[in-house]
Amino acid sequence: MRKILAAVLVGSVLFSCGGGGSKKNDRGMIIPEKSGKNISPTRPVGMVAVPGGSFVMGNTDYDFAQQQNATPKTVSVGGFYIDDSEITNAEYKVFVNYVRDSIVRQRLAERAYELGFDGTQGGDPGIGEFAFKNMSDNNGDPSAYQEYINEMADGRSGYESERQLNWDRDIIWDKNDYPDRDYVEVMESMYYPPEERFNGERLLDVRKLNYVFSEIDKSKAARAHLDENTNRSDFVITDTVNVYPDTTVWVRDFNYAYNDPLHEDYFWNEAYNEYPVVGVTWDQARAFCAYRTNKHRAYNQGRKSKNREDVIVYRLPTEVEWEYAARGGIQDAPYPWGGPYLADDRGCYLANFKPKRGDYVEDCCAKSKEKGFMYAAPVKTFYPNDYGLYDMAGNVAEWTQSPYHTSANEFTSTLNPTLGAGREIPNKVVKGGSWKDVGFMLMVGVRDWAHQDSARSYIGFRTVQTIPEGADVKYKRTRQ
Repeated sequence: MRKILAAVLVGSVLFSCGGGGSKKNDRGMIIPEKSGKNISPTRPVGMVAVPGGSFVMGNTDYDFAQQQNATPKTVSVGGFYIDDSEITNAEYKVFVNYVRDSIVRQRLAERAYELGFDGTQGGDPGIGEFAFKNMSDNNGDPSAYQEYINEMADGRSGYESERQLNWDRDIIWDKNDYPDRDYVEVMESMYYPPEERFNGERLLDVRKLNYVFSEIDKSKAARAHLDENTNRSDFVITDTVNVYPDTTVWVRDFNYAYNDPLHEDYFWNEAYNEYPVVGVTWDQARAFCAYRTNKHRAYNQGRKSKNREDVIVYRLPTEVEWEYAARGGIQDAPYPWGGPYLADDRGCYLANFKPKRGDYVEDCCAKSKEKGFMYAAPVKTFYPNDYGLYDMAGNVAEWTQSPYHTSANEFTSTLNPTLGAGREIPNKVVKGGSWKDVGFMLMVGVRDWAHQDSARSYIGFRTVQTIPEGADVKYKRTRQ
């Protein structure tokens, strides 16, 4: 009773003293600071806006393989942005290079800190130029927050990650230009040791290219009883993922086939820059999404406050989102282009797949007018569907966010159906078929799966962003 009385008294004092939150010209009424009208999120580069709607998912026509895991079901899905093509080697290399550079800078900064460099001396020689960046105030002195971080970072307070790396100084990669012995020692730790080198070739140790990211276990948080004793850290999942794609998949996936050149060149040779990245696991695809989100948010934070936007999280598409996008607004069609044939009226194949037994090369490519491809093809080689999305059938199959269950279509919701994050279900849905598959696997309703830890020479991915319901977005018109 005393607590209730105290709360009432405090509230009375606040309002009597003008503490009711009134602002100038609001006349004592509740007026939102910002209006939600005409919010128009910026379309990310390389993505297409897909409007929400309902459709019949699953095999609605042909089911030659008698797949009982893709029974038809009418569902509804919200709008989203989706990459117009699969993530390419060039795009994924941006991620790999960032992880490489950030690890090098972190090690250099930590060594500089051990040597007494704190980024305030100016003109620090050698490794001191890579000390943690000093966040200064308007007078050029260390800000109060920076001083607090430096103080707290000396222990295990969790503030160590708040120290900013210095990205203004280019990393010195040429071993003959290393400025001092400490720099040499740090850089050598990033390469394979001499006993693991072939023919004396000095190569970066890709086993050290690990990316750390966190996400919230929403299912666990939703089931928890939230009170003052709840620890938010109980719902945080932190993953450490090696980001380098497994290039050995080209040899491992095919016995008695000479794919060694692809093992050596497919990811790093510039000739393959516009080819879809493969050899990535489901977790590596998630790590790429986390990096893309963080990169976008970091840029946004650097803009003037009036130009900042809320950055929507990048993620893998759910199975229903992927299938809905693949259909291109065409109901009950077996393929993204409508169907029911795999070639156009000129006999040109409409996707990159295995057309005949032992024949991996299509007779012609509908868009490029070139001879077909034996393996994966450059993205956007074939015509897009009516949403403007390329390679939703063939080329490489694609990871989705959804866990795989044979009966998922029967018991999941009809509203944005999914089995959730499904970390306890290691098998994930893979859609679209690939260059090594027969035509049946290219059908939009076909469901396939792969273990989340597996990497394959025929599985890639693309990312999506959820579009808020109230957003003002221009969608591409599709045929009805």
